[in-house]
Amino acid sequence: MATKDRLSGNEAVAFALKQINPDVFPAFPITPSTEIPQNFATYVSNGEVDTEFITVESEHSSMSAAIAASAAGARALTATSSCGLAYMFEPLYIASSDRLPLLLAVVNRALTGPININCDHSDSMGVRESGWIQLYAENNQEAYDNLVQAYRISENPAVRLPIMVCQDGFITSHAVQNIELLEDEAVKNFVGEYEPEHYLLNRDEVMAIGSYGVSDYYMEAKRAQAEAMLNVPSVVLEVGKDFEAISGRSYGFFEEYKMEDADRAVVVIGSAAGTGKDAVDMLRESGEKVGLIKVRMYRPFPAEALAGALKGVKAVAVLDRAESYTNCGGPLGADVMAALFRARSQALAVNYIYGLGGRDITVKDFAKVYEDLAEVVRNDSAGDTYRYLGVRE
Repeated sequence: MATKDRLSGNEAVAFALKQINPDVFPAFPITPSTEIPQNFATYVSNGEVDTEFITVESEHSSMSAAIAASAAGARALTATSSCGLAYMFEPLYIASSDRLPLLLAVVNRALTGPININCDHSDSMGVRESGWIQLYAENNQEAYDNLVQAYRISENPAVRLPIMVCQDGFITSHAVQNIELLEDEAVKNFVGEYEPEHYLLNRDEVMAIGSYGVSDYYMEAKRAQAEAMLNVPSVVLEVGKDFEAISGRSYGFFEEYKMEDADRAVVVIGSAAGTGKDAVDMLRESGEKVGLIKVRMYRPFPAEALAGALKGVKAVAVLDRAESYTNCGGPLGADVMAALFRARSQALAVNYIYGLGGRDITVKDFAKVYEDLAEVVRNDSAGDTYRYLGVRE
């Protein structure tokens, strides 16, 4: 039977990790992810897990140690935020190219500069092409649920790729919300024991990991990574179906909110989706046909499915909590617009940058976006497709 509790997002992630009981957890503290290893270290000291918890001297070292543990055959993970993730940039590519199914709990925070410790998605978006699977959470419940599902996705023999489980810094990581926790035994049985096929400590197999990739083989290795990423969507759906059977909560690539008859829609990632849903409810009461899509799986990007979900809308606004400095918008906007183009969609699309450095986004802000979309429909023109929301001009 599930247990109802009140936990912060960081506490929820640490609790899920306690239930999973991974083999190795190297960690270096950085706000706002510090509470994840901090809480987990308490479980270690209390004897509630038998994880090898390693304090290291930097985020580069924590990812390097997690890579080494995974290569040796252990179920490994670490956690970080912001410039800590940037410091991991090099070993992130090592983990994915070596096809190591390890986990990274990311608590999203703005990158310097100027110095800022609050939420935006510039850190994880900055490494979106590193070959890692990326899942994002709207709230604490989803942070917990995504973490429980992560190893099943990452360790699948058809995938064997590392995975990031992302949540918004302070907004969910430190805010306490009601949450439903699964029983320890249910999580243990769902995740299962890790049984790697190839690993360095296998005495019956001689192998090398992280060897030099000469030109004759490097491209084939990258193609193999791409093939593995092609297998991720079906595995995500399979794991989500199994998770629904034990939890009653359903997960796929994204969530459609009141999209059945929507003629205007917003696409967004993370905690802002909750505010957006409130705006949709308010506008629906006035008879406006608006909807929202919250992206959960960002890498690999579910382009075809997302374009299908938007096929009935006349106008769509894509909200990015990260700036790409392309003069065209943000990363999510680029991916959604490309998906619409490939699907030959007639929907008019605009891209907003919002919430950088923790700037609040309100129901009023979302209502303004839907009002802008109504004007786009009336004019039959997207106008300026690259916009800022909630900024002092």
